[in-house]
Amino acid sequence: MTLSYDLYWSFRSPYSYLVTPRLAALERDYEVACNVRVVHPIAVRQPEFFDASDPLWFSYFMRDVFRSAEYVGLPLRWPTPDPVARDPATGRYALLADQPYIGRLSRLGVAATERGKGLKFLEAVSHTIWSGEVVDWPQGDHMARAAERAGLDLVELDAAIAAEPERFEAIIAKNQEDQRAGGHYGVPLMVFDGEPFFGQDRFEQMTWRMRQKGLTARA
Repeated sequence: MTLSYDLYWSFRSPYSYLVTPRLAALERDYEVACNVRVVHPIAVRQPEFFDASDPLWFSYFMRDVFRSAEYVGLPLRWPTPDPVARDPATGRYALLADQPYIGRLSRLGVAATERGKGLKFLEAVSHTIWSGEVVDWPQGDHMARAAERAGLDLVELDAAIAAEPERFEAIIAKNQEDQRAGGHYGVPLMVFDGEPFFGQDRFEQMTWRMRQKGLTARA
């Protein structure tokens, strides 16, 4: 029996990057299917979220994200450029229509998922963005090479999106609705058998629950 779960995931989330190799290994080694549901980051959906946050939220976040990367053995550096841009005049996060990167990234994630390579694409691209191995990740052939590692053609993905941009945005919007219905608004969120597991540090709890539901190794 193959178990399945929904993965709500954002290209601007370092925690999403940190959990993805473990999710890929889980699908590789066990009878598990990951239903990738890419969403836009909270900074684009609800930019006011950060305006009201306590100053300790950000200081703890910065401490924890680098500690978490060290703990799971992954390199991490804040991306250059940030996948989500701020308005230079106000310092606030720009609206989606004015974002140079995140809209394309999210739509590419949907296109990759439709081709059966969603998780592989998330792993390859998030490593390019977050590992610190690449500077100016949108430039040159960095994205094309990441797509190639996932078994995809970036030119073909971009062409498919350009032909139907509204359809891709509608899929992302539906993912965001289903994410909240699944039990949380943040990422990464894994929803297995109706139970939400929010955060990269809930991976072990999700696999523990899967074992209770009959998780088996691949032959």
